[in-house]
Amino acid sequence: MLKLRHATVLESGEPQDARPTLDAVPSQAGEQQLVVELSDGGGGQRRAAIADVALVGRAEPGDEVIVNVQALDLELGSGGFDVVHVNLTRGLGADGVDGAHVMKLNYTSLQHAVVVVEDEALELPIERPVAVLALHGQLAAVAWAFAESAPSMKLGYVQTEGGALPGGHSHTVASLRRRGLLAGHLTAGASFGGDGEAVTTAGALHHGLHTLGWDAAVCGPGPGIVGSRSSLGHGGMSALDSAHVALALGCETLLVARMSSGDDRLRHRGISHHTLTVLDLLLAPVTVALPAGMRSPVGADLRAGLGAVFAGSMPSRHVSSPEVARPARITRHDWRRAAVDLPSYASSGLPTETMGRGLADDPLFFGAALAGGGALGEMAARAGGQEEAGAGGERAGG
Repeated sequence: MLKLRHATVLESGEPQDARPTLDAVPSQAGEQQLVVELSDGGGGQRRAAIADVALVGRAEPGDEVIVNVQALDLELGSGGFDVVHVNLTRGLGADGVDGAHVMKLNYTSLQHAVVVVEDEALELPIERPVAVLALHGQLAAVAWAFAESAPSMKLGYVQTEGGALPGGHSHTVASLRRRGLLAGHLTAGASFGGDGEAVTTAGALHHGLHTLGWDAAVCGPGPGIVGSRSSLGHGGMSALDSAHVALALGCETLLVARMSSGDDRLRHRGISHHTLTVLDLLLAPVTVALPAGMRSPVGADLRAGLGAVFAGSMPSRHVSSPEVARPARITRHDWRRAAVDLPSYASSGLPTETMGRGLADDPLFFGAALAGGGALGEMAARAGGQEEAGAGGERAGG
């Protein structure tokens, strides 16, 4: 059952949504930060809360609300607040969105209709690159490095399932949009709250790359990560689906490796078991960029993280040995080295913290994301050059 409590709003801030409307799709309101007082089962406790304004409307001091307290009670890293389920004072008279006919959050009391962005015509192959994230925390470094590598090109973001919070709650996306480092933000499938809504990840990527004219896309979960400490039951597995979709659309596909030099959990040290599992299960090879000059788990060093994936100690010989056929599937991908500039990123003003660890505490995490963004920029520049050459050829032939 939902863990709902009655509360009264004590304090309310202005809705946090400063994204510019760069596309034809209007921006939606984001989150509103609140302080509420629980009035039943909470002993008058004051707690932080948020309201998704596009979903439940704006709240004012004195409003009676029903809040979902489960995430804060569980002390989840991405859920340090209660979430407004309904505003009893001013949230019961909404008319919905004109023209909306596709439901999101289906089969729940929060299901709502949205206008979707999917294109009627399907034109393939798209032949523009897509980078697939494991964590939302990689997004800022990827976007910054992409802009450094391909400053004249447009990068868009497709938010998938696998995260813990809606699109409108991402301060990172808002910052990247204000600085022009993201050309758009589409939320696909079960995720919602972006500049535009899509039924599927495939529809979002096709619309962004084909119709909106993005030169490249980055695709991954929103803030937070869903996890169950199992091999397959975590939000990082959404990367497997996203990579297969990108490959099916004819996009050159890059997997941004989740790496860490500071995570206390051995299964995430070096190259995370999340990334290794996806690389093992992929039906076709993709590109993986590693930060040049950093110790990276390739070759013999790869064994450090394989135990978490394959539940056993690895032989002391190279991973391509016939005795370790499954791990050898990981080496079939296009592993590349990419130069990264950690000092410049550190001074960029963009987020430099992941799960409580700063850039100095975990340089490999940010280095891997920067390597992915730099490689994506090179791929986009190459794809753009090929398009120009093809167009020139057509004009000459005509």
